[in-house]
Amino acid sequence: MKKKAVIIGGGLGGMSAGIRLASDQYDVTILEKGERLGGKLNIRSGKGYSFDTGPSILTMPWVLEQLFKSANRDIADYLDIVRIEPQWRTFFEDGTVLDLTSDLPSMLEQIKKESPEDAAEFFNYLQYCSKMYDYCLKSFYKKSLNGVNDLRVHHTLKEMLSMEPMKSMDQITKKHFKNKHLQQLFNFLVMYIGSSPYHAPAILSQLAHVQLGLGIYYVHGGMYKIAEAMKEVLGELGAEVRLQSKVIRLHTDGMKATGVELEDGTVVEADIVVSNLEAIPFYNTVLKEHSGSAKAAKDLEKYAPTVSGLVLLLGVDKTYEHLAHHNFFFSEDPKKEFSQIFDEGVPADDPTVYIGISSKSDPMQAPEGKENFFVLTHVPPLKDGENWADMKEKYTSLVLDKLERMGAADLRKHIEFQYTFTPDDIRELYGSNGGSIYGVETDRKKNGGFKIPGRSSVLSNLYFAGGSTHPGGGVPMVTLSGQLTADLILEDELKESQQTG
Repeated sequence: MKKKAVIIGGGLGGMSAGIRLASDQYDVTILEKGERLGGKLNIRSGKGYSFDTGPSILTMPWVLEQLFKSANRDIADYLDIVRIEPQWRTFFEDGTVLDLTSDLPSMLEQIKKESPEDAAEFFNYLQYCSKMYDYCLKSFYKKSLNGVNDLRVHHTLKEMLSMEPMKSMDQITKKHFKNKHLQQLFNFLVMYIGSSPYHAPAILSQLAHVQLGLGIYYVHGGMYKIAEAMKEVLGELGAEVRLQSKVIRLHTDGMKATGVELEDGTVVEADIVVSNLEAIPFYNTVLKEHSGSAKAAKDLEKYAPTVSGLVLLLGVDKTYEHLAHHNFFFSEDPKKEFSQIFDEGVPADDPTVYIGISSKSDPMQAPEGKENFFVLTHVPPLKDGENWADMKEKYTSLVLDKLERMGAADLRKHIEFQYTFTPDDIRELYGSNGGSIYGVETDRKKNGGFKIPGRSSVLSNLYFAGGSTHPGGGVPMVTLSGQLTADLILEDELKESQQTG
């Protein structure tokens, strides 16, 4: 008889775990409180414009390929994944414009123009970043890790020292580049996981290899197609998906979960429970009645939430020809910007602003002659009792002022559709801690750069998957977390059967 695995939350981590467990002959049920699967990977439309409301950049597509292969599927049968060039177009206050591109001769030429002495270091930097990525393939991307002891299993002492655990990502960037624009550009890659380059460990320099070595991608028809493809595979594997099914309580017996209770009183029995809801909110809500939950949540406080965001979906009735698919309008003083967001916990006076325009690569995403602007500005996560009611209008104005000043002239005059998400909305929609976008902050001093373990410390058959769980936030990492958590479950099942056998 198949074991019943119940997954709370149908984000990418939950769906990924579901695909793996269904492939491994579990009876899988996904319970999602919203009206569709995907979690933060979601969609919205209006006046002929289509928007991905969450992730807009796909990196490391091998993670998706690996997931589909585990279910004996070919991802090419489900998704049309296309490479994007230039990868980013970046704008600086002094008028400098740099295109980040995996066309390395072109990238080198831009660096030479900006800083001849830095051009000599470019390939040394890439070699370093490639080495960091290779280390991650041996451990971080292969197994669910809890800390340094787990890391020692996969690496020699020499390799662990080569990861330079005492150094920050910013220190590595500044070792290779003297030009402030290049430092800011390569440091900002860490915002794929919503962390600070001044706090994040050196090994995250690998993100330059992920970007320039492996490329960045888009899914034709919109990034939400990833969620639709996963849903299709889940259906083919016989997994059950229940939408608008909010879980309010976990039923337990001693150290085991026995089932989950929905808002309407329905109880779904379970042999295994995987929470795609972040661990701290889970312990404080769904499992709050259990005696071990308060301590478990307290023990996890070193895993601070990443940044949240102010998101503007703008339907614009003209085309801005000088903008690319992905655009970053950088702050004048990155040190101050990151200090305000991560150290002081206040929105930056001069934030970096991202504009994604998927209609540049996929014209069907906007009416002809018009463009769909996905505007994201990172802000601190919400503190207890805090909300954005008084900040929304003022900060939206600050963001639009910056964009009009730095390259999107007269933007306000051309907006014919607008929808806004604040940190309050993100917290309410997805239950994330403080409205966090990327799960848990990667901080070498607070948590050694590690994430929340995939196994619960409270119940023996409770597991976690998603952005706050190893290996972290972003489409590939969240998808990988579901796969690695499924590996943990199988590992524990094997141990249990060997002990009882």
